[in-house]
Amino acid sequence: MKLSALSPVCLMVAASAFAADNPPAPSAPPPATLPREWVDPATGHRVIRLSDAAGSNALYFHQNSYTPEGDKLIFNAPAGIMAVDLTTLGTGEPKLDLVVPGATATEMAWQTRDVYFTRGAGGRRGGAGRRGGASDAATPPAPGAAATPAPVTPAAAAGFFAANLDTHAVRPIANVRGTELNCDETFSVTTGNATDPTGRVQQPAPRVMVPQRERMFGDKIKAGIPLTPDEEYAATKEDGLSARIPNQASMAFTFTNLKTGAPLTTGYQYAWLNHLQFSPTDPNLLLYCHEGTWHEVDRVWVIRTDGTGQRLLHARTMDMEIAGHEFWSHDGSTVWFDLQLPRSKDFWLGGVNVTTGKETRYHLERDWWGVHFNISRDGKLFASDGGDPTQVAFAQDGQWINLLRPQADGTMTREKLVNLAMHNYVTGRGGVEPNVTFTPDGKWVVFTGNFEGAKQVYAVEVAKAK
Repeated sequence: MKLSALSPVCLMVAASAFAADNPPAPSAPPPATLPREWVDPATGHRVIRLSDAAGSNALYFHQNSYTPEGDKLIFNAPAGIMAVDLTTLGTGEPKLDLVVPGATATEMAWQTRDVYFTRGAGGRRGGAGRRGGASDAATPPAPGAAATPAPVTPAAAAGFFAANLDTHAVRPIANVRGTELNCDETFSVTTGNATDPTGRVQQPAPRVMVPQRERMFGDKIKAGIPLTPDEEYAATKEDGLSARIPNQASMAFTFTNLKTGAPLTTGYQYAWLNHLQFSPTDPNLLLYCHEGTWHEVDRVWVIRTDGTGQRLLHARTMDMEIAGHEFWSHDGSTVWFDLQLPRSKDFWLGGVNVTTGKETRYHLERDWWGVHFNISRDGKLFASDGGDPTQVAFAQDGQWINLLRPQADGTMTREKLVNLAMHNYVTGRGGVEPNVTFTPDGKWVVFTGNFEGAKQVYAVEVAKAK
């Protein structure tokens, strides 16, 4: 079958059928460029490319990308921060607006029509290059390094701003430390190496770590079964993260009052603090993680801006259990996370009510797992962005954008939305993680894809095409 001789629509059908029987290597180039809008022949769902420049990407999955009114979506493009008109989505070519040239969006404000952004190298995440399946880790402080105070240099001096999506008016945000702001713009937060000046938080005894090949695949090794290249790659990634666990440095948060500029350094822990997310509704509650190899750490934590209420939301109950890639429900009541009991074997989506501590779990099949999950505004739907065979699920048919519907019996039903057989997930090898989000009306799932040969931002309609 000579794919290049086919029309774009026929080409997509042929490519999907070919890929189903012959999954390509993650880095395989697509056979041709797709039209701006098409119906995925493998799923029956309409897909629209929102971006018009290669190298564009949606924000990281837990960063707010939408206005409070739900009428606009923001993403990062080579030219700067783009806004998409969601009120006309699906009725013609997407309407794009360049809000801030040469800037990188970090998040939409929860209560205003402002987008927070940096200029130059100060940006973070933005949906590109995040590590999937085991950790989303940023570069950590050096383990065992001499303790230093948490950073206190205002980020605004380096270029931290807000821009109104309608007027494009730009204002600097005073007193910011870090790039994480709470829902009413009264606090920012950052982390750094720091030891408890009271001496109450003491360093735990060093842990003895077993090589991750043995931890993750001990049964196969004992049985003399060779590991696959994907398994070897996964073990190598985990070894890099686990190396800092035996002798953790002490870290702390610095919460800064944006009105007064007064900083408070608190929450001292011998752990690598990462994945900071303020509640979308409670301005004084921060979700964060103990970063590292997920099956070696109790990951999901919260703390209040005055240093009180520091607690673990989900404690592991078995060896090799993991909980990770945590995110808030939109009403701020629940923290959801990827839960595996144990790692790479039994898959769940877990949630903890932050007020009552009650835990909810929905079971998933292996091929339904995603590097990231997300939830609709009304809490009735979930989405996952899939994963290739190198990811923690080691799925053989996992490269899909999935729609997941929770059931009363604790299971999920799954509907395939987009075929990502030609997508490269491996961030260490030129890939990108899709980072799914629902539009506020729940009618579309937005994601980043590179199945046309470069990063672009797409939306897939939740309803099937008519």
